[in-house]
Amino acid sequence: PIRTLVVTSSGPVEGKTTTAANLAIALAQAGKRVILADTDLRRPTLHKLFNVPNRLGVSTALLQENIAAVDDQLVATGVENLSLLPSGPLPPNPADLLQSPRMEMLIRELKTLADVVVFDSPPVLAVADATLLARLCDGVLLVVLSDSTRTGVLQQAYERLHQSGATLMGTVLNRVDASKNGYYKNYYYYSSTIE
Repeated sequence: PIRTLVVTSSGPVEGKTTTAANLAIALAQAGKRVILADTDLRRPTLHKLFNVPNRLGVSTALLQENIAAVDDQLVATGVENLSLLPSGPLPPNPADLLQSPRMEMLIRELKTLADVVVFDSPPVLAVADATLLARLCDGVLLVVLSDSTRTGVLQQAYERLHQSGATLMGTVLNRVDASKNGYYKNYYYYSSTIE
């Protein structure tokens, strides 16, 4: 079973944060205890999406003495069964924090507090953060922007994740235009010819 999942993309503005949030909400609505963690320690946005403060979070949990006190830094989201661990203040060395033994301890602690932990991370090709985190988690979900992400860029992202030892669980094709040739148009044509 997947307990920890990293959501990333090859580049910026592909919808990884929205995908991570929607996935976490869907899991919580299905009855799972979910923690959504903002591990984009360079450009965090989950606290804005949920309109919560960003004073405490991943960075403060990693820098404090007692990792077990991380539950004090979780924030209610207004969605039943879903807690948010914001990024916290931006650290000077995000990659060093994410590959530290303390990050492994934090992941273990988060798993004791939830059935599933979803990590929103920076894009794979922008910085090494996503691949560092992916090695520590059960799987990775790669978000691809429809009609925008180039095949070569996607291939580079896949290779980088694969080389890091991450387990790619699948991809999410984001912002698909259903009005173009595709399933819905073909479905409409098929059903109208039957009638």
